Amino acid sequence: MKADLKIGIVGCGIGGLALGAMLAAKGHRVQIFDQFKAPSPVGSGLVVQPVGLEVLKVLGVAEAVLAKGAKISHMRGVEFGSGKAALNVSYGARFGLAIHRASLFEALLSKALENGCEIVPSTEITAQDGHCFKSKNGGSHGPFDALVDASGAGSKLSPLKSTPLKYGALWASVDWPAASTLPQHRLSQVYGGASRMAGIMPGETTPKAAIFWSLRISDFDKWRAAPLADWQQAASDFWPEFAPFVSQFSSHDELTVARYTHGTLKHKSDGRMAYIGDAAHCASPQLGQGANMALLDAYALGTALGQHPVELALKVYGRARRRHVFSYQMMSRFLTPLYQSYSAVLPWIRNHVLAPLSSAWPFAPVLTKVGAGDVIRPVRGLAWPP
Repeated sequence: MKADLKIGIVGCGIGGLALGAMLAAKGHRVQIFDQFKAPSPVGSGLVVQPVGLEVLKVLGVAEAVLAKGAKISHMRGVEFGSGKAALNVSYGARFGLAIHRASLFEALLSKALENGCEIVPSTEITAQDGHCFKSKNGGSHGPFDALVDASGAGSKLSPLKSTPLKYGALWASVDWPAASTLPQHRLSQVYGGASRMAGIMPGETTPKAAIFWSLRISDFDKWRAAPLADWQQAASDFWPEFAPFVSQFSSHDELTVARYTHGTLKHKSDGRMAYIGDAAHCASPQLGQGANMALLDAYALGTALGQHPVELALKVYGRARRRHVFSYQMMSRFLTPLYQSYSAVLPWIRNHVLAPLSSAWPFAPVLTKVGAGDVIRPVRGLAWPP
């Protein structure tokens, strides 16, 4: 393939920056379009799973990211009141990296700029016109040899029709309280059936934490209209160890309201347009794979473009990611109602059947690989591990 392709990417997020950095490092001319005046991350904490860390190594940012994040060896959740284990997954000899989204974003942005990517801010791309992008103000951008939609679940370019989920979450980053006795090497959660869920995830080496509180979409407005202190008291009563984390808020605006959808594109490319990350497939965050899916998409597409002509490369990318994406989408569909739903039966099955099995062979090693992101090969037909 040509060594000087011109690539247009919509979306200056994790997937777009990772792909841009990878392609620019190979000598391609890359423009990344973003609607914001200055590139900035959206969201709170996340976990970079072992598969995502492999991609970060390829990009040359793993060291910088590891210096910021907190290694977690375990994910554990218990039922409110009884303390009965409802989730118990270990990473084994590996680890996940809990990190604030801003820290991962900054590392990828720095690498993309260092490699020669051009960031085009204040440009909302609304359509594709052949080899060009069209922006909201009527401008035309291009032509490009390949076009990539990395603009997320709200993409105006992707044909993805996803289904909104009935539950979302409140997210925020806070300081880790000095008096907290919770382990800083694990993701800790407490469940009240499937209708309530609170979580605390280590976030930074400073130390920080990302906290989340499950909430029905229909209750978001009610939560915002009520005094913040009411929610803080209810959350503290639900999980006393949660109290020093949620007491740090003085305004509803300090928490991010996250809504989730579920859907997958059958075809992740169309001609010279490819879709990656949430523009291609989106799901609930139960498996903690969102950022990793975007990184894997970027790796697969970037690798394919290095080996094949553009239109064939985009098809190879789609085939490479199809099985992995399908498997995790199906697992997400199955697991989400166990943790976020109106059901009274599913939490009982979770606590009394699935949780005990999760610690026994052969289920324990399989769950370890599920959490790590490689229960099946992350990319098919391309080199892995990279």
